[in-house]
Amino acid sequence: MVDIILVIACAWFTVYTFGTEVTVAGSSMSPYMENEDVVLMNRLSYELSSPDRFDVVVFRREDGRVNVKRVIGLPGETVQIYGGYVFIDGERLKADNGLDEVSLAGLAETPVTLGEDEYFLLGDNRDSSEDSRFINVGNVKKDQILGKVWIRILPVRRFSLIGP
Repeated sequence: MVDIILVIACAWFTVYTFGTEVTVAGSSMSPYMENEDVVLMNRLSYELSSPDRFDVVVFRREDGRVNVKRVIGLPGETVQIYGGYVFIDGERLKADNGLDEVSLAGLAETPVTLGEDEYFLLGDNRDSSEDSRFINVGNVKKDQILGKVWIRILPVRRFSLIGP
């Protein structure tokens, strides 16, 4: 009986920690993730560490909605977008797959300095993403970040690990 309880407890912990399902809404992360893709989020990852640049995270907005975006700016950094590119502390961001390019600067047209617990998040589809460039999202505090996306489970044909 103790073995069964222990197995159930371990299974619950594993699913709760590493297997929280999140459905991607909209095209803001396209083509990396598409509308209605189902991903698993690791809740524990940021209890033990902090988000890294290019991590794909799930966060709760001030209005209560849950979104999936990519970490671009880290605490204490200054982010600016000009000339179609992202700059961190005055240096052009070096990134693969066009993740350093942005056509609309929004709030980051002037330098945005992040607080000690704030992150600057962008969607991969920069032309169709409501992210830190806009006042209704803005800088995201660490306690708003729910976890790190680590695997896409649906659709099955696109099953894959998610990484920077």
